[in-house]
Amino acid sequence: MKGWRFRFTFARSMKDVRKYVGILFFLVLSIPGLKGQVVDSSKIGIGYVIGNDTIIHRDIREVWVYPRREFRNPRLERQYYRLIQRVKKVYPYARKASELLAQYEPEFERLQTDRQKRKLINKVEEQLMDRYKEEFKKMSISDGKVLIKLIDRQTGKTGYDIIKEFKGGFSAVFWQGVARLFRNNLKDEYDPFGEDILIEEIVKLIEMGYL
Repeated sequence: MKGWRFRFTFARSMKDVRKYVGILFFLVLSIPGLKGQVVDSSKIGIGYVIGNDTIIHRDIREVWVYPRREFRNPRLERQYYRLIQRVKKVYPYARKASELLAQYEPEFERLQTDRQKRKLINKVEEQLMDRYKEEFKKMSISDGKVLIKLIDRQTGKTGYDIIKEFKGGFSAVFWQGVARLFRNNLKDEYDPFGEDILIEEIVKLIEMGYL
């Protein structure tokens, strides 16, 4: 009986974790007031005229060069390649969040009252639930942790701050408690030069088309 109870409790906990990851993602996608940080830096500017010559000025994308990665043991190598698969799996969702925020931001800013803004947020959230619900059922806890990091990268806000700002302090505390049960923390900030340096490297390689 104890074994069955443990499996039942664990299964319910897994559903709760997937639920809080999904809710956080839908919140970010349905909040038009947040701005994504990723922009296309590839553009043609005005040329320069020097004497009889015209020199075209062009801004190009940054090129990141990483050394060949070496691992101390096979276990670390497997962890790295699993992280690549997770980032490749969830990064499109984070980019989609940035795109949708830019799409709905003008409409959001035209609204005059908090009630109108909440109505818009709920409408978009409902549409997104219909679109992505089944996909999030297949997401693991580790996938969700990486997604939360990438959402912070795209929006500049932690998951805790997003939930608190748009759903209230009680909801933020509740989902933070669920996250802590699985050694996650919604208050963690994305750190591309420290804890999340590998995620940032993988994202850069994806953006350059190497992964």
